[in-house]
Amino acid sequence: MDAAVATATVGGDMRKAPSHASIAEQDAFDDLSRLLDKPRLNIERQRSFDDRSMSEFSIGGNIKVGMDGYDAVYSPGIISGLDTPLSSARNSFEPHPMIGEAWEALRRSLVFFRGQPVGTIAAYDHASEEVLNYDQVFVRDFVPSALAFLMNGEHEIVKNFLLRTLLLQGWEKKVDRFKLGEGVMPASFKVLHDPNRGIDTVVADFGESAIGRVAPVDSGFWWIILLRAYTKSTGDITLAESAQCQKGMRLILSLCLSEGFDTFPTLLCADGCCMIDRRMGVYGYPIEIQALFFMALRCALSLLKHDAEGKEVIERIVTRLHALSYHMRTYFWLDFQQLNDIYRFKTEEYSHTAVNKFNVIPDSIPDWVFDFMPSRGGYFIGNVSPARMDFRWFAMGNCVAILCSLATPEQSTAIMDLLEERWEELIGETPMKICYPAIESHEWRIVTGCDPKNTRWSYHNGGSWPVLLWLLTAACIKVGRPQIARRAMDLAESRLLKDGWPEYYDGKLGRYVGKQARKFQTWSIAGYLVAKMLLEDPSHLGMISLEEDKLMKPLIKRSSSWTC
Repeated sequence: MDAAVATATVGGDMRKAPSHASIAEQDAFDDLSRLLDKPRLNIERQRSFDDRSMSEFSIGGNIKVGMDGYDAVYSPGIISGLDTPLSSARNSFEPHPMIGEAWEALRRSLVFFRGQPVGTIAAYDHASEEVLNYDQVFVRDFVPSALAFLMNGEHEIVKNFLLRTLLLQGWEKKVDRFKLGEGVMPASFKVLHDPNRGIDTVVADFGESAIGRVAPVDSGFWWIILLRAYTKSTGDITLAESAQCQKGMRLILSLCLSEGFDTFPTLLCADGCCMIDRRMGVYGYPIEIQALFFMALRCALSLLKHDAEGKEVIERIVTRLHALSYHMRTYFWLDFQQLNDIYRFKTEEYSHTAVNKFNVIPDSIPDWVFDFMPSRGGYFIGNVSPARMDFRWFAMGNCVAILCSLATPEQSTAIMDLLEERWEELIGETPMKICYPAIESHEWRIVTGCDPKNTRWSYHNGGSWPVLLWLLTAACIKVGRPQIARRAMDLAESRLLKDGWPEYYDGKLGRYVGKQARKFQTWSIAGYLVAKMLLEDPSHLGMISLEEDKLMKPLIKRSSSWTC
């Protein structure tokens, strides 16, 4: 980020600050931290939002909802030493030898600001000639690290991270003289140490330094999801209820809930705005962003206070959740029957009686889908927009859909069935494929812009990413199929440590360490630890899982709109 002046907002005080952390800005951070030093615990038994229906929220009337309960998952524990992770100490069996190595590697990646840990760098690969931005703290990358620390009873680093990124959100954000939305969270930040002056400064990237110059849409969603995870883990509602966090959530949501020309409840996004941070043909309404959007809305609903400002946002959230769940469950879902229905679509249908509402031409269905789709199983496809359906499987979007209950219980089971039926294609020898299938040849040239990093079965174009192991494990446990996660864990434990915790693997089966993969990739390490701790103690799932809204309107079949 250049030295242009940025606006820092702390405690309601608006002042000009350079685009790195000043002493005054840090003092404000310290003041906020001191206010929150004594957590107010709320562990009395009460029904959580997770166990209630959105129909209890009366739009336009009295909205009755409180913070969701913490009794099921509140277990602060004792912070363990480097060699005795808390999760392993709780169990009587001998921990896997990889666990100690993983914790040691994770702690080496810690980043400190004025002596306090505020995150973890993306990769600790000294063998790599190019550092690029792998020495920065990425919001999305830090999430599995944060969950690992929370599950191990180490809450302070997560709190510091949440506060630090919240302050960065308050900066004025410009890319080539164009001002970004006020609520945009940074993609990443870097701490610079000046030993001569004894000053630490922070440089943040909101997209102006990113490859492709794309601002992150997912950072704000992950921030809200992590705030809820912190609150559920610690029982400390003070942080979430602070004026700064409440304002931060409202700013993020104001970007997503604004009304415009779009006729869909989904969120319109550019290529490269999420984990798939290069051009991969996900422009439009990518499943990953829609699932994270849904999850963030539900998390915010349980965290927002019911003052005048919060009540207005809550009403908009409830309305959007109902529309979004219907849209996603109806139009993004694909199973054998749905594929057969699309195959028989008529086109150029007009009026509300249209069955083919997006005017998808059946001839546009790729041949691979017919062989890939088993008679048992299903998944949320990658994208739906006018005259276009992206039938690719994307792992993160489907796993998050299960965790936040965007997927119905039946759909969640079908996703697990698909994983079992198509194990080699989606899991292979290293869990798990970020998307399937890879795009190649002429299509690759058009869709990726001839991106040399995204060649077929590499990086985001069908590569295998170990970090996805934690999402897969969490989803499997929620659906009651932990055996799938254990099978994937066995594969991961046979490779990750031996290969130096790589960022990703290449090849149809994920057999080869990625051609440009960094070693000691932090979220590969943290993803393994989180998955391991979830399998050892499934109660951790409460941090990152939302139960189904039992009174949500039932799924309406596409054919119900047909009239003769």
